Amino acid sequence: MRITNNMMLQGASGNINGNKLNINAMSHQMSSQKKIQRPSENPMIAIRALRLRSALSEIDQYYENNIPDAQSWMDVTETALKNMKSILTDIRTQCVYGATDSLKTEDRKAILTQLTKLREQVYAEGNADYANRTVFTGYRTNKKLTFMESDTTTSYQITQKFKFSDLKEQRYFTGDVTVPTTETEVITGVVPTPEQTTFDRFRLPYGSIGSITDANGNVLDGTPGNNNGTIEYTDGQGNPLGMINVTVYDTYEDWAAANGGSHVIDEAAGPSAVFIKQSGEMIMGSRASADVRSDRGELSLDYQKTGFDKGELRPEYYYNCSDVTDPANPVVYNKYDANGNELRQDINYVVSGNQTMTVNTNASDVFDSSIGRDIDEMIDAVQRSLDANKKVEDLEAMKKMQEYSSDAAQAALDDWIKAAKKEADYADEHMQKLYNGYIGNCDKYLEQVNLAMTDVGSKGASLDLTKNRMSNQQDTVEALKSVNEDRDLSEIIINYTAAHAAYQASLQAASRLNQTTLLNFL
Repeated sequence: MRITNNMMLQGASGNINGNKLNINAMSHQMSSQKKIQRPSENPMIAIRALRLRSALSEIDQYYENNIPDAQSWMDVTETALKNMKSILTDIRTQCVYGATDSLKTEDRKAILTQLTKLREQVYAEGNADYANRTVFTGYRTNKKLTFMESDTTTSYQITQKFKFSDLKEQRYFTGDVTVPTTETEVITGVVPTPEQTTFDRFRLPYGSIGSITDANGNVLDGTPGNNNGTIEYTDGQGNPLGMINVTVYDTYEDWAAANGGSHVIDEAAGPSAVFIKQSGEMIMGSRASADVRSDRGELSLDYQKTGFDKGELRPEYYYNCSDVTDPANPVVYNKYDANGNELRQDINYVVSGNQTMTVNTNASDVFDSSIGRDIDEMIDAVQRSLDANKKVEDLEAMKKMQEYSSDAAQAALDDWIKAAKKEADYADEHMQKLYNGYIGNCDKYLEQVNLAMTDVGSKGASLDLTKNRMSNQQDTVEALKSVNEDRDLSEIIINYTAAHAAYQASLQAASRLNQTTLLNFL
């Protein structure tokens, strides 16, 4: 085949352009340190790069966002639980202290001071938040667990279920002594006879109840003609077992006044109970209590409460209820389904592929609604003991005063002191028994907190393992992505130098093609 000059020139030109392309490609690789600039240069690398980048982006979301968020949420939860455990431990310590029988006035005052401070803190940890999201309130993370200010207008209709095991013994008192202030009152005044009675009761989580609704749908608010009804109790499946007559009173004093000055439940017409609106107690007669216990019964109580104190629990986190502040537009909250199963409000984080983790703890699992009521009753018990013993001290001091030195006054004061000491004995005994019983309650509350802390701790340990796995996966995918896309700079420099040398050689070769022609040989 005859090779012409044009053919040689075209070949040299093609070689020069080819070497230029190599230099250009090396130049792009040197500046970007990537194997390809466009998918068309190597579709296999491009497809693999897309897959690896997508996988890495997903891992980065888990490792850098979801897992740290979940850890922070659980760290806030764990801190709140530790604080709650400390508070409950302090309360238990006061219970042990108050259960002794050698307390002096200073000791009682110290207990009262401690319990008052603890009462302010007991539910405050339930308002703990992470990034302005309350961690114990389920899906309603924009709401607090408690009322942050006293509210006199908010009204709830609440449905609360009780089991026979919720029946607890409680002591009630009448005939309290009122210290006379003059000799005439000392001599002519009627010396009261302090009495103590014991009943079983169901205790609501709130006091100052407005009304209850009986089995026939009648609203009983304690007013004349509207204070008697019936309450049904059932078995565990909701089957009716019996009826209990109920009478509604505003206060303990009203209850006693209606029964000749004593706390009595008349069960001549059948098992009966009284409901005290002020204290929020369904107090059972002996027959009613025995029937519910023997039948292992359950009781559902519908009641309305208007007005809440600062620090009181919001009922929607514990019970089926409705906010009826605006009767025309009630807001319904469901804590349990029709079968009595709790409707969980779990907040889940996706922490890796196909793995989710529940990060929240529900308030009802930790902040038992009975804790605050227990502390209130402990405060009332120690205050009653203080007041009763103060009456004895005042009366004994009066006996030493000149103005009460007459024989009649001295004899009368002996009777007053005897009555006051009886009241003080009842009060001291009640305080000791109450505190002794509430040691067990505190143990139960601490057990709930410990279980919650264990749950959070196990989740945290699991999350740490997932985080380590995600870190390893991140390193692995980044390495694969680098192998697929990146070029080593030193290798690129060597290849670029070789390409540049080839380009220079092609230029030199092309420059010599036309230096000698056929005419040089003629």
